[in-house]
Amino acid sequence: MTMSFWLLALAGGLLRAGISYWLHKHHHWRFTLPSVLAASLIVLAGLPDLLKPITFPFPLSLTLGFLIPDLVLRDR
Repeated sequence: MTMSFWLLALAGGLLRAGISYWLHKHHHWRFTLPSVLAASLIVLAGLPDLLKPITFPFPLSLTLGFLIPDLVLRDR
């Protein structure tokens, strides 16, 4: 169970890194989200199905791996 959690988190991080690299190389764009929005998406992904106000299609681990750079790193 925990192994699949970390593998999905790693997959989300690698997906984010690949998308960011491609956008920066080809279009000179930076893909960032505000920290408040990233934290609220992680909380929304972590809620049980009965308490979710809207359906969220991704599991918590994939969302965490995709959005952790926005929470840890700061964009200047």
